[in-house]
Amino acid sequence: MGIRKERIKVYNMTCISCEKRIERTVKKIHGVINVKANFTGQFADVEFNDEICSMNQIKAAINHAGYSTENGKGFKVIGIIIVSAAILLLGINTGSFNMEDKLKNASYAVLFIVGLITSLHCVGMCGGIMLSQTIGKESKNKFEAIKPAILYNLGRVTAYTIIGGIVGAIGSVFALSLTTKSTMQILAGVFMIMMGFNMAGFKAFRKVQFKLPASVIKILTKPKPKTPFFIGMLNGLMPCGPLQTMQLYALGTGSAISGALSMFMFAIGTIPLMLTFGALSSLLSKGYTKKILKFSGILIVVLGLVMSNRGLALAGMNISPTSMLANIGAFGNSPAAAANATNATLKDGVQVLNMTANVYGYTPNTLYVQKGIPVKWVVDGEQITVCNNTIVMPDMNVEQKLQSGKNIIEFTPGSEDIPFSCWMGMKRGVIKVVDDLKKI
Repeated sequence: MGIRKERIKVYNMTCISCEKRIERTVKKIHGVINVKANFTGQFADVEFNDEICSMNQIKAAINHAGYSTENGKGFKVIGIIIVSAAILLLGINTGSFNMEDKLKNASYAVLFIVGLITSLHCVGMCGGIMLSQTIGKESKNKFEAIKPAILYNLGRVTAYTIIGGIVGAIGSVFALSLTTKSTMQILAGVFMIMMGFNMAGFKAFRKVQFKLPASVIKILTKPKPKTPFFIGMLNGLMPCGPLQTMQLYALGTGSAISGALSMFMFAIGTIPLMLTFGALSSLLSKGYTKKILKFSGILIVVLGLVMSNRGLALAGMNISPTSMLANIGAFGNSPAAAANATNATLKDGVQVLNMTANVYGYTPNTLYVQKGIPVKWVVDGEQITVCNNTIVMPDMNVEQKLQSGKNIIEFTPGSEDIPFSCWMGMKRGVIKVVDDLKKI
């Protein structure tokens, strides 16, 4: 027949880099004249000579590259179930993805573990860039084979650490308001949710793209680059949800040293999976690897939900399942809830509240006061951690730094309940305002 133009549906594209990968793969086929892939539409327009090559050859090449020309809906169903379960479980322990309870004061260990978990996303977003530094390189020994990957990851760690120091220093100069902090955290969470659904292959989010300049993409995806270390450093400038979330954390430390160290530990946590990704890719089929990357998108959605929920907590909106159940009476009257609640005691015309801050958060975290009477809130800093060291009360515009020993917070309640949390939005509680304490 001669020259033909066909549109082929291509599934499992997770980002715009997939377009270039598909185009390079198909162009290698003898007889293909032109090819243009489209991530948003999930298709590729191919112009070819059917007397030299066939549609089956083109589809086989696309499948071999790790994509699919046939739709599979099973993954999306599983993904929806996972996200739904995450929403139901979100915040049940007032921490919601709170690993610090188990690691206690090992705050930098927490950041390392966060890096380990979010490294699934690192593989999904920039694993292809790392592989471009190692695939096809001639080497005399195993060290030479892995050296480009090591240099690439060293570049990433260097960039992350420098950026952490810079934003930490900025945080020490400019005091961010609670509204600004909560807004930044919510935006970071929403960004992660959109990006996660995008990676997981949900159509509604494909048009939401955060693109680097075409010239930068060309450099990053060029085969056999000579400077993997500097390409790794450029990686630190990529629009990445988890990375930007950690930058917000570094900003909140208010210290160049703490910010740099926080980002360093996070970066170190992402290295193990990134280094082993190349070896796994050679052992697993590309199609199976793609499924793993799509599953990582669902994990990013869960992390985004957690991040947004914490931002809402900083804004004074406690929407964790525990608090909602307590408000409708399904949970608030249980023995466990009663054990974690206390009433203020009236002394010389002042209501006195007692609470303890430790590695488990704030105990008790449900406090009852009577409206219109001044409150003296005594917080015993039993074990101060990087998480519980600051209490925020958005409705009262209070942000109180805690120290070991007794800490006093004074205010007069109005008629509305007063939510409070740690500065990260992880540890939460509520001061419930009633008309008469004697009726509680």
